[in-house]
Formats: sequence, structure tokens, C-alpha cells
Amino acid sequence: MKRTPMELAAMASAAVPGLSPTGAASAPDDAADFTSAVLLDDAGKQWRVRSPRHPEASIRLETELLVLRTFTPAIRAELPFQIPSVAGTVRQGDLRTFVYNHVPGMALDLESLVAEGGRVPTEIGRAMAGIHDLPQSMVDRADLPSYTADEFRQRKLNELDQAATTGKIPPALLRRWEHALEDVTLWKFNPCVVHGDLHEDNLLIADGHVTSVAGWTDLRIGDPADDFAWLIAVHEQAFAEVVLEAYHEYRREPVDPHLMRRAALAAEFALAQWLVRGLAAGDEDMVAEAHEMLAELESDIRQHGGQQISVEEPPVPLRPAPAAAAEAPEEAPAGPRVVLLGPAEAPAPSSGAIQAVVPPKPEAAPREPKVLRVNPAAVERLADAPAASPAAEPAQAQEHAAALPPAGAADPAPAGNEAAAAGKPAEDTSTSSIPLLPGADRQRP
Repeated sequence: MKRTPMELAAMASAAVPGLSPTGAASAPDDAADFTSAVLLDDAGKQWRVRSPRHPEASIRLETELLVLRTFTPAIRAELPFQIPSVAGTVRQGDLRTFVYNHVPGMALDLESLVAEGGRVPTEIGRAMAGIHDLPQSMVDRADLPSYTADEFRQRKLNELDQAATTGKIPPALLRRWEHALEDVTLWKFNPCVVHGDLHEDNLLIADGHVTSVAGWTDLRIGDPADDFAWLIAVHEQAFAEVVLEAYHEYRREPVDPHLMRRAALAAEFALAQWLVRGLAAGDEDMVAEAHEMLAELESDIRQHGGQQISVEEPPVPLRPAPAAAAEAPEEAPAGPRVVLLGPAEAPAPSSGAIQAVVPPKPEAAPREPKVLRVNPAAVERLADAPAASPAAEPAQAQEHAAALPPAGAADPAPAGNEAAAAGKPAEDTSTSSIPLLPGADRQRP
């Protein structure tokens, strides 16, 4: 059930004795699951209210309550940001609304977050490192899910099989995702504590700092790449790179070199998960929208070319080679590996064209997927960079080096220079380094 900010203010007054709201405004949240508002009381203090829209969402809030209780004072003191606490609850029927002590700061949309600049990307990378360095014992105490790397990969394979049975996933995407999930090299990571629902709406920013991280409903031990999936949507490449560099700097453990490849997979595969969820709920509008976005993703990859997410080459080509290619020398010029998913007559992409895109979400999208328009250069530029931290094991560094393009391959040209190198006028782009795909200028709701 969707509620207005004034209704949430009245519920908060019932949940917290003595609370007298003087103002209320809607707050960003997972629209299909929650209705949220920020309240201001007569003492000038802020509060956050989250009201579930269905029983499943109410269970998620109950889980978050357990999670927040596992943050002992000692754990909270080590984090570079504040953890919200529950001030009170009120139940109406089967649904339970939660009121949180609201810390300073506000959530920004992705464009505004990037525009903040300054130390914001560094602060975000530091906050993510702090989450992933949390003691795993706190997840065990809360009896929350815990997966090894192979268990997590197998779970995704099972979800892919389930999505394939719908008959609504483009075959090219199924092949792309299956090959990435079967590439065991990609899945050699150390599981850690994962937020599980990290994105711009759950980051509170004030004076250029991350003051708090909210939305602790999906805490688990699993793949840290899941918390990076939202960064694939950032079209300012420098912003995402600084986040990743800061993450490497502040993590206590070495970071695996394929983190951003798996993040790109999570961003794309979220659309299939959304489709399955819509079918299970019998929501025809959700199914139609998910099907449309999957088709757009497949079309973007077919038209613009796309680097495979996996490290290893596919065992068989995804399309027959043209007759002329059969007579060509066996050794082609070295360069970034590109997989063409389109018809044989499609023009080959430029050496810097890397595609891993997810279309924009509809207005009332559920919490999956959160990442919706993927930076077309993200997989190439962030897949294996920056290098592992000095504390990384030598073997990990060798594996990282093995994933890079062959020696002698030309580095991707700086933004604005690719067209010049080809003797063509430079294209107008929205950032200093990222070419936009058709439809990328569409505003997110």
C-alpha cells in the first residue's frame, strides 16, 4: 500500500512517543517495496520513515532490524560513516512501519552525486571498503545467508536456468551470461560481508562526505562485486575510477582483479531477475517492461559490439565467420577482445568499443534491477583496473596480468582522441571520456 508523506508522519507519531512532525517530504527508496519519507520535528531533528507495501517487503524490514542490532558500538566506531538505528515501529495489519533516527545528509540521484565531485568518490570507495571489511561473525549471528565463491556462482547458474525457461530472454544474452558464469577464473574471489542493496539512494551525503549508509535489508556474505553493480551506470568514467582506487586503498584484504567484470554481469543479469520476478507476481506491466529492456540491451550489444564479460574466449564463435575471413591469416592484429553478437554483415566496432549496457528503468521499478544504463566503456576500463594493492599475493598479480590484452596491443585512446586517430572529427560526448549510446540521453525517472 502506497502512503503519502503526511500519512507516514502520522504513523511516526504513533511509533515514537513525543514525536511532533512539523514537515514531511518523500524520500527515494525501492518504489515497488517501500514508501519512505523524511520528517522534521519541532526540535529541528530529522527522522526517516519506511513503510512496506506488501508482506515480503515487511519481512525485509524485520530482517534489517536484526542486522542493525548486530552493529555493536565497537563495530560502529570503526566504520567511516554512521549506521541508522530504529527509534520505533507501528503495525497496521500484517505490515510494520519503521521509524529511524535520521542522520545528517541526503540521498542524491546519480547525476547529482557525480556532480558533487571533490572527495565524494573517495568517500564512497572508503565506505564500501568499510562494509566489506565488516566481521563475518555479525552475519552469522543474525543467521543471514552466507555463500562461498563457488556456491554463489552455482546459485547464479540456477537463476540463469530459471530465466531461460521463460523463453523471453534473447539467446545472445543467455550465451553471454552463461559463458561468464562458467568461466571459473572469473569467480576466484574471497567472500566478504556485502551490503546487498547498495546504490545512490542508500548513500547519505553532507558537505562532501558519506555520513550514513541505509537500506540494510539484504546483508549477506557473498560476492563484493554485487555492491559495485550500480557504478556501471556512471557515465563519468573518472568518478567510477576514483571510487575503485579508493576502495583498493582502504580495503584490508587484496582485491581480486575481476571485480568489475562480475559487477557488469550483475548489472545486466538483474534485468533477467526482474523479468522472473514479474512473471512470479503475475504483473504483466513489469514483464512487458523487462522484456522491452532485455531486447534493447541485446540490440545495443548487437549494433555496437561488446566485449565478453568472461576472461576466457568463448569455446565456439557466436556467429559464422565471413568467407573472406576464412582466407585471412590466422594471426589478427592484437587488441581488445571483442565478441560480435550481431549478423555477419554488421560493421566491426572500433578497438575501443566495449559494451555492457542495461537500459533505463521504468517509473515504478522494483528494487531489482537498480543499475539500468551501463557505461559503455565500464567493462574495458574498469574490468581489471586499478592493479591489485601492494598487499596482493604475487599469484593474484600474475592472474591479473594474464587477463590484460596481449603485449603490443594499443591502449584505448583518451576520450576525444579516438575519432582523431581515425582521421574523423571527434564526437560530442557527455563526459570527458565516455561516448554515449543511442538512448543514453534519456532521463532516469
